[in-house]
Amino acid sequence: MQKESRELLLEKLKLIEKWENDQQGLWFWEKIGRIPFKILDKLTPAFIQKKIGVLLDELGSFIQTGGQYLTQEKMIFNKVQKYTADEISEVKDISNVPLVVMNSVSDDLKRNRKNLATAQGATTGFGGLFTLAIDIPVLLGLSLKTLQEISIAYGYDPKEKAERIFIVKCLQFASADYVGKQSVLKELSNFYDRRKGQSEIMSQLQGWREVVYTYRDHFGWKKLLQMVPIAGMIFGAYANRTMIQDLSEAGIMLYQKRRIMDRLNELEEEKTNEKEIENTTQ
Repeated sequence: MQKESRELLLEKLKLIEKWENDQQGLWFWEKIGRIPFKILDKLTPAFIQKKIGVLLDELGSFIQTGGQYLTQEKMIFNKVQKYTADEISEVKDISNVPLVVMNSVSDDLKRNRKNLATAQGATTGFGGLFTLAIDIPVLLGLSLKTLQEISIAYGYDPKEKAERIFIVKCLQFASADYVGKQSVLKELSNFYDRRKGQSEIMSQLQGWREVVYTYRDHFGWKKLLQMVPIAGMIFGAYANRTMIQDLSEAGIMLYQKRRIMDRLNELEEEKTNEKEIENTTQ
């Protein structure tokens, strides 16, 4: 299977940029969304608060030291091989796969993770307020796993620290308000520009806890009715499903854009090299 033409890549890039422009926050609902967690902070016993803090710290440390343990590479490799005759034995092999294959694999991952999130939300929603406290770090772990799988589907290895930073930025983008989304998109431009130094990109991993709490507050209003025991099963299932759906969509769009930009850069480099060869032969 051949790679896409420059014209097709630019066409897909326009669609992604339109999606980026459509990511507008609703300020009223963002403020309302923080209410459930203000209530949660006041009512939750200290030992549960401490447990949440420890789990968040562990996740933050985990992202900085390595994310390869959250996902199964071979499962992604097998999904890719269903669409192509090429043998996939490592992540970099996927980088040459056509975008249509990458998108199909990512869409399949999104469907699977949405179903898992639905079941998990129903389970933690059963107990109301106290299981909601447990639901936050569990859903965060599922979110990180989903983004790592999408990363691999587009040929980027989450074992590398730079990729874990990009994953954090995808998580931050999906959780941010309109102003925050614009800020994240600006920061992500460093990943699209090969001329940017690694040290400049690495510095963007700061503020992990702030990203976590923004993530938590983002879906607060969706979780409001999950505080009610038993009935919380329905609302927990719905909230977690929509959360993973939005997160997966953001990950797919941002990683797809990154792959498109890489391929456009490759085409430009090939064109430059061809001109240099022509000049030397004349």
